[in-house]
Amino acid sequence: MTTTRRFPTREELRIWRDFIETGEAVRSAMAARLQRDGLSSGDYTVLLALSEAPGRRLRSSELAATVGWERSRLSHHLGRMEKRGLIRREECLTDNRGAEAVLAPAGLEIFQQVNRPHLRDIREIFVDALTPAQLEATGEIMAALREHLARE
Repeated sequence: MTTTRRFPTREELRIWRDFIETGEAVRSAMAARLQRDGLSSGDYTVLLALSEAPGRRLRSSELAATVGWERSRLSHHLGRMEKRGLIRREECLTDNRGAEAVLAPAGLEIFQQVNRPHLRDIREIFVDALTPAQLEATGEIMAALREHLARE
């Protein structure tokens, strides 16, 4: 028995394109505002993860999993952040085979300076554009997509 592959309808493709294009526009607007404040969106992602971690430190493998990056991408990014004094890489306290990324004082300072404006930007660019019902539906849609991808 042969199964036929079902392709998206024209309307489903329109919605998909809207999703992709709008998501990119939102990310670009947010990234531009972070850049204005001296951080890339990648920097903010790493600093946020480290600021929330116990002792403000994470093994590189844990940090990669937390931010959803490949380890090689994270390693290159951490190198750039380390050169700017935002993080330090230290031997793992519990396992001398691994390294930990540690939030440096300069990284914590810039994160704290940028965080409040960034949260206001999230409200202005994303939250305020939606009604409460649309925001709730968006949350449900994102949860359904994450759940679907986890099953893949």
